Amino acid sequence: MTQSRPRPPERWGSHRGRRRARKRAGPVIWAAAILGVVVVAVAALLGLVGRSGPARPGHPSAVRYLGVYEPSAIHSYAAVDQFAQAIGRQPNLVSYYSAWLEPFQVSFATSAAKHGAVPLVQINPAHISLAAIATGRYDSYLIAYAAAVQSYRRPVILSFGHEMNGQWYSWGYRRTSPATFVAAWRHIVSVFRELGATNVTWLWTVNVMDLRHDRIPSPAPWWPGGSYVNWVGIDGYYHKASWTFAAMFGPTITAVRELTSDPILIAETGAAPSAGQPAKIADLFAGIRAYGLLGFLWFDSDGNRDWRLNSPSALAAFRQGAKT
Repeated sequence: MTQSRPRPPERWGSHRGRRRARKRAGPVIWAAAILGVVVVAVAALLGLVGRSGPARPGHPSAVRYLGVYEPSAIHSYAAVDQFAQAIGRQPNLVSYYSAWLEPFQVSFATSAAKHGAVPLVQINPAHISLAAIATGRYDSYLIAYAAAVQSYRRPVILSFGHEMNGQWYSWGYRRTSPATFVAAWRHIVSVFRELGATNVTWLWTVNVMDLRHDRIPSPAPWWPGGSYVNWVGIDGYYHKASWTFAAMFGPTITAVRELTSDPILIAETGAAPSAGQPAKIADLFAGIRAYGLLGFLWFDSDGNRDWRLNSPSALAAFRQGAKT
């Protein structure tokens, strides 16, 4: 069963709250969407992932990946189809959250592939010793998981211990040392590679920084090294009308760029209705293009906040961004 994940109190760019069910990029026209998936497939299968820097000023890039998280998608793809109809296009990235020791959800991944999407799995090692992972105590699980992913053959994006620079997870800041996190990450990637699971894109996912009172520091201490990461994910949410893409994501993008030129994906985002969803959705699309990022994944669920697209104007803004 997919793990529900605890949500911490609201912080800058985070959507944390109480426990809630598991979480949520893309070309400008349908032909480009298909091409984008094919490119990822070829790159992942060859073990090669492109690297790109920020967009050049005056030359905003396309939003290559438009993704979504739907809580029920692990059991049925119907909610993703409904989201696709509402925004006027099929997402080409679909995520789910996986508990440690949970097997790879082949049926979910197969459904995603049939709809032209790449599955993104966030593996959460809640209350698991990362030191034990690093020393090989869970290798039987990792070997079985890697074998299932390899047998799937299509592209898969895997992330482990996301938002580790935040304080709300057992594997995160002030709960598990960065050195232990890095050792566990490197061990997991090494096991997969030794078994030939080269269809994996490794997504290192951090939370947007909040440097006030050292709440959410720079992710630099948790960086596993360029040879162990393909893409970088950044999570952040619009809580207030005054928040902008540049202010919320910009400093973290700058910090990541000091570590790597790997492609960046906004791996989890949303806007609260009270923040003014239509304006924030337009700001999100514009920010992705201005910074030259891969795209974003919308968290289409509710909990301590309702992040769903819940008005005709929000849906219209999303449709406009998705088609342009």
